[in-house]
Amino acid sequence: MTFSDFVGIPHVDLGRDRAGVDCYGLLRLVYAEMLSVDLPSFAGAYASCSEHARLGALVAGEADAGPWQLVRDVQIYDALVFRVGRHDCHVAVAVDRTRMLHVHARSSAVIVPRNDPMWRDRFSGAYRHEALL
Repeated sequence: MTFSDFVGIPHVDLGRDRAGVDCYGLLRLVYAEMLSVDLPSFAGAYASCSEHARLGALVAGEADAGPWQLVRDVQIYDALVFRVGRHDCHVAVAVDRTRMLHVHARSSAVIVPRNDPMWRDRFSGAYRHEALL
């Protein structure tokens, strides 16, 4: 299995499977299928992806409490967190040091450069799961 196998999965608010995912659902699906790591669903923790403040709080809580560790050098499978508005609430998966897999509203999962103009100035940090340390 490769990251390309996730390209084209449609965006669905609170989606957690190949029928459709939100950004966190895509991270969760990649970790389950490629790494056999089960991440919490959080599907009941917010009503839709438009709730940026609640999503930001979940991201911050997970980062502060583990199993995620803030890292400086981006590696494959790291969770890349981005700001939307004032909140760190969009997550992507590092395909390698220069590309990421992500999905956002009204789109399908894509692999894009990390320095894509839409996202490069919104980057707030890379996090590595304890299973990869």
